[in-house]
Amino acid sequence: MSANNQGHLLLIEDHYDIAEMVCEYLERCDYVMDHAADGITGLHLAVSNDYDAIILDLMLPGLDGIALLEKVRNEAKGVVPVLILTARDTLQDKVAGLDAGADDYLVKPFEIKELEARVRAMIRRQRGLVSPEKLQVADLVFDSGTMEVSRANTPIKLTPIGIKILKILMHASPRVVSRREIERQVWGDILPDSDTLRSHIYNLRKSIDKPFEKQLMETMQNTGFRLVDPDDN
Repeated sequence: MSANNQGHLLLIEDHYDIAEMVCEYLERCDYVMDHAADGITGLHLAVSNDYDAIILDLMLPGLDGIALLEKVRNEAKGVVPVLILTARDTLQDKVAGLDAGADDYLVKPFEIKELEARVRAMIRRQRGLVSPEKLQVADLVFDSGTMEVSRANTPIKLTPIGIKILKILMHASPRVVSRREIERQVWGDILPDSDTLRSHIYNLRKSIDKPFEKQLMETMQNTGFRLVDPDDN
């Protein structure tokens, strides 16, 4: 990416008019755009190139968006932020998208300025993760220089939002961090709906606690969350 570009984006969208409108607008905002009109091509581009963010439709020919996203998250480049852009607007659809590893979810029809703002916020959050430091709570370790998370020397794969939430909780440990504070640090002024944080917290807990005997993440009712070594209590 050159100094004059905001970022390199991949749009995976089979609706030609929407794709043309999104690409033209984001290019005017100084993004470099790649476009795929089907899931197979989109997956190939996503795992073959380094993107600052991916904008992903769910209803795609060849390979649907959820399956595509799951494959991207299982690749080495799976840390790239992904925004789902879709006409599917039920709670079940949103939770499925977030569970598959999406960082944000925008429903069609949408305002193009909001799309650009959400993409810009995703990229800013992701770039904010790269300051090198190593955090540890009990046997849970996060190295933000390499973006590696492990527990008991077992590697753990997290989404970019999951990594951001983990970093917030590990920095604060053993202090409780409120839901509002997590949302503010992760999403800034463009807050998601109420189910988004809940889904990300659920997935984070499933990854860092469920496979292990000792549980580190605590939910403090009506307050927030914290990471704490129970042996220190």
